[in-house]
Amino acid sequence: MSEATKKEIEQKYAIGKKGFRAKETSIYMGIGLSTVWLYAKQGMLTPMKISKRVTIFNKDEIDALLNGSKAVA
Repeated sequence: MSEATKKEIEQKYAIGKKGFRAKETSIYMGIGLSTVWLYAKQGMLTPMKISKRVTIFNKDEIDALLNGSKAVA
């Protein structure tokens, strides 16, 4: 992902926050929504339930996956 695109996404989604919803995660990573859930199922991303209907993903963990710091299955 280009730096300009990443900056645009950071501004649009107020990246000051530590977690993204699944849809935000898919946009940030440049992948499909179903792939986000596949990564969660494979253990590559850790979903965190913050309420009965809301699941978020940690931004630091997403960045580590994008930068190759986290093993991809």
